[in-house]
Amino acid sequence: MKTIQYALQDGIATVTFDAPDAPVNTMSQQWQDDLDEVTARIVQQKDAIRGIILASAKSTFFAGANLKALMRSQPSDGPRLFADIERMKKNFRTLETLGKPVVSCLNGAALGGGWEVALVGHYRVAVDDPKIRFGLPEVTLGLIPAASGITKMTRLLGLLGAQPYILEGRLFDPREALSLGLVQALVPDAQGLRPAALAWIATHDSSAAPAHHPWDGKNYRMPGGTPNDPKLAGALSVAPAVLKKTTRGLYPAPEAALAAMVEGAQVDFDTALRIESRYMAQVALTPVAKAMVNTFFFNLNALKSGQSRPPNIARYRPQKVGILGAGMMGAGIAYAQASKGITTVLKDVSQDKADAGKAMSAKISQQRVDKGVMTLDEQTALLARITASVQPADLADCDLIIEAVFESRALKAQVTQETEPFLTPGGFFATNTSTLPISSLATASARPEKFIGIHFFSPVHKMKLVEIIRGPQTDDETVARAYDYVQALGKIPILVNDARGFYTSRTFGTFVMEGAAMLGEGIPAAAIENAGIQAGMPVGPLAVLDETALSLSVHVLNQTRADFAAEGKTYPATPGELLVERMVKEFRRSGRAAGGGFYDYPLEKGGKKSLWPQLKPLFEQPQTLWNITELKDRLLYRQAVETARCLNEGVLGSVAEANIGSIFGIGFPAWTGGAMQFIYGMGLEAFSTRCEALAAKFGTGFALSDAVKETIRQHQPVY
Repeated sequence: MKTIQYALQDGIATVTFDAPDAPVNTMSQQWQDDLDEVTARIVQQKDAIRGIILASAKSTFFAGANLKALMRSQPSDGPRLFADIERMKKNFRTLETLGKPVVSCLNGAALGGGWEVALVGHYRVAVDDPKIRFGLPEVTLGLIPAASGITKMTRLLGLLGAQPYILEGRLFDPREALSLGLVQALVPDAQGLRPAALAWIATHDSSAAPAHHPWDGKNYRMPGGTPNDPKLAGALSVAPAVLKKTTRGLYPAPEAALAAMVEGAQVDFDTALRIESRYMAQVALTPVAKAMVNTFFFNLNALKSGQSRPPNIARYRPQKVGILGAGMMGAGIAYAQASKGITTVLKDVSQDKADAGKAMSAKISQQRVDKGVMTLDEQTALLARITASVQPADLADCDLIIEAVFESRALKAQVTQETEPFLTPGGFFATNTSTLPISSLATASARPEKFIGIHFFSPVHKMKLVEIIRGPQTDDETVARAYDYVQALGKIPILVNDARGFYTSRTFGTFVMEGAAMLGEGIPAAAIENAGIQAGMPVGPLAVLDETALSLSVHVLNQTRADFAAEGKTYPATPGELLVERMVKEFRRSGRAAGGGFYDYPLEKGGKKSLWPQLKPLFEQPQTLWNITELKDRLLYRQAVETARCLNEGVLGSVAEANIGSIFGIGFPAWTGGAMQFIYGMGLEAFSTRCEALAAKFGTGFALSDAVKETIRQHQPVY
């Protein structure tokens, strides 16, 4: 065996998972073959065995399935996939029903298939470390647990109790696992695992009462009842509708998982396992599953591991960071830093504004205190790290200063020149601009090589993505330090090169302006909004414009016109931009913060917003023909085309950044796997054909040049 070590000593069979030349254990083909062999050996030596210990030679227990093999699979591989899953579970069941006590020693994380391996043990003992995570995150990758995870978790926690862990992929630490009865004991460190396992085996190795799982006992009753229970039946009858409200019918995995849970709860254990395998064989081969695995596993891990970070530069963590501007964005960055232990100076032009910015951290942290996820002492320490100030001198010895002031080139230049001298030697300066080119802003800096864009998204404490923008003079050390700083905040960095709007703002603009253009064509506003939601966007394009402020879009438009004029050019505004400009200048509708935009907002708390009634007489044209499929395509294809252009122009450096940036930055539907994976999932030929049809009807925004098509081909992922 190559991935499993086996030893039998003093009646204890120890099965140690140890994949060669790999940092973690996975369910590779070799591991499945080795599982066959070790199970056969244990059966053969059964009479000499008093107990079985499952352990890991890695720093984690087990990482789960081999997802590269899944990415290579074809639709015709369903029967093979089903057979592989069933073969694995047959070995699990053989070990579980041998009549010998089985203990899983959990020295580290056990996720997905790893948690299912852990559940083979009748007794599970874990290291008491709050950083360790257990659980079944498959649904977040477009898959379902199928190596007995659904069946066992449902029988351990009940149909309702198991739902968050199966349908949402919620993870848990060892203490929560203990409270749920999913592990039976905790030990201080890995050295305590084996003694705890041996002690339990010593009291459960009697042949008179052989060890078994609860569901293999005669008196087993499912917690909370079965689907036949009248009380439970009522809740289950509405569960599919509640789930559909969340998934919008775009994600097959949660629906398949719920079906496997409910159907499996009505039959015997082994039949339930088979139901689980069948659903997995269907779901795993869907385009949605492959798209989500590609992006949320491979792409995300590539970025987290520093794929885009310049190599050979020492890791860096700033000790003191200054924030200029205590508005919503600056205050949000201050909280994000202070919550990770970074000393923060939050500066504004008045003490009242600076104090109001710090108060936002008090408000956010108080919510965490109220929920019991933060102590009062931790809140006090967090707030003590933030100094609200009007004094530039308080920025002395900052390792990094980030300006988050209004999108005015003159104002940004002023604060850069005023505060840059306070940086510690070797420190660097960042702008949080969302649209203005770094090359132009860096002209105000005395050291443009130490000037970079760090673009956060609002609300900062909730949004995971940060866009790092490299200016033409920014050096590698500054890029690496910015990357490390973002990761120190627990956020996901994508690295892009300098251009107007960078990646996210530029592509986001195509989404909202396509929606505005539709309105100008006479399409009903409600249809436009519903098309966005049905496509999988978080909200419709008109609602997003209201939230971000129509007036801001007009400000950006004016800045762009001025920049073009300075170069002797005329900026050709799009139909969507011109409509938004009319909304602001002609109809005085500047967005939610100004009282109303495309929507009216109720004065009373808790009231619902509604589309501005005047949109109908002003813009709607009954003779305009439209269909919902075409509207959805326009909203998604327009963003995908712009993303491919960014990749071709070198604004984006990789498909991973395109996919992760589009999902986490602008809300591109997760079921697609991101804007580039949307293209690859469809196939370049089919995508190009649809783009040609849309371009002929709706303009050059949908046109794919030969150069862009070639870029798409060159970046096609291969597994």
